Amino acid sequence: MTFEKALYPARVCTTGSCKHALITHPLLRFVFVTLLALQAVPNAAWAQTQAAPPIPGVIGKVRSFTGSSLDVQTPSGVVHVDVKQPLTTYKQIPSDLSHVTSASYVGVASTEHANEKQVAKQVIIFPPELSGAAEGSVLTDPPGATTHSRMTNGSVSRPVVSHSRMTNGTVQKDSGTTLVVQYQDGSKTISVPPSVPVVEVAPEQVTFAAGDLVYAATEKLPNGTLTTNKILLIAAGGSPDTK
Repeated sequence: MTFEKALYPARVCTTGSCKHALITHPLLRFVFVTLLALQAVPNAAWAQTQAAPPIPGVIGKVRSFTGSSLDVQTPSGVVHVDVKQPLTTYKQIPSDLSHVTSASYVGVASTEHANEKQVAKQVIIFPPELSGAAEGSVLTDPPGATTHSRMTNGSVSRPVVSHSRMTNGTVQKDSGTTLVVQYQDGSKTISVPPSVPVVEVAPEQVTFAAGDLVYAATEKLPNGTLTTNKILLIAAGGSPDTK
């Protein structure tokens, strides 16, 4: 599952954890997101760290973008967002697990296999300024689906050899074959096969068009207006994965 497929019918994330499916294809089938923990060794415990504060945001398809405003189609309707300058735009670039550090915030698209084992399909590494984006773990398959796909976003920390217990809000990693993903209200242990694609969300010049699948990190003003100065292109409107 690609990051784009993980995002099916978009929705507005106005609280810390995205509790409902963020799906549009079989971040939201994302971004959702990324969250990682790698395989825990027996009797090893995890270092305590603080979870990244959740970032509210809007995920969906662009209806219009003028440079000063963004209209996003979500399952609940069109959401209007005022764009603040300077605006930073992001896209995904190829990466690998060596770029996941103790300071990383990541997202993992996964599917459930036997014995409720989560197996990663894609790993997304977010930049520090997007730590907390779409924080949480959500099912991304439509109701009644026979598969059990999930998107999990959270923080990463390295394990220490002790008898401390795992602390909520962090992700830990060791061998590189398993990710222990922790977020505000839980955690997921996810197996990462060697061939799983890894991408990094990086600042890049992006021109948005109608139909593009995007995530906008938002701030709500006292009058209820949503504003953003950070927009991530998840998939271009012409991509098959956005249909």
